[in-house]
Amino acid sequence: MRCPFCDADKESLKVIDSRTCEGGRAIRRRRKCVKCGKRFTTYERIEDTVRLTVVKKNGERVPWDREKIAVGLERACYKRPVEADAKRLLVDEVEEEIFAAYDKEVPSAAVGQLVADRLRRLDQVAYVRFASVYRQFKTLDELVAEARAVIDARLYDVPGQGRLFAEPPPTPPSHENGTGKHKAAKATKATPAEPEAQPELG
Repeated sequence: MRCPFCDADKESLKVIDSRTCEGGRAIRRRRKCVKCGKRFTTYERIEDTVRLTVVKKNGERVPWDREKIAVGLERACYKRPVEADAKRLLVDEVEEEIFAAYDKEVPSAAVGQLVADRLRRLDQVAYVRFASVYRQFKTLDELVAEARAVIDARLYDVPGQGRLFAEPPPTPPSHENGTGKHKAAKATKATPAEPEAQPELG
């Protein structure tokens, strides 16, 4: 193994983090090159001849391929501030959940839904891009409706963002010089007008 950035040999690579993934079927290692200081991720997997099959909407069956999820994420996150580690973690979580829930076959819709659910919390714009392909929107109205649903959901996902405009609290009645009602009545009570001066006669 060599550094993908400076081509340093394995003696210059240091493992800084190691953890299991893919439902315990692989080990994810985070490595650092001591020469160039760059970091990258490697995976150690057992070659498995029995693979999960993905059933597409048209009935076609294809072997499970995590790279297809990664490619779809790259397209959805194009020029979006989503870190590479976050995208890799999303793929790991989806794959782990799929392998834990399905033995031989999994509907492609189930895979897409798991990706969409996580992507919506990661980046709204990327989610709408992904959903437009995954859900195959036919009209602009469907796309706008989905974007509006994301915005509405976001208002309740973020603490303190449940309402766009906060309603002002009710003004408590004043007890100074009597009740507020009496005070208001007193303030608006008409004052008798003074009689106009009468012209003097003769």
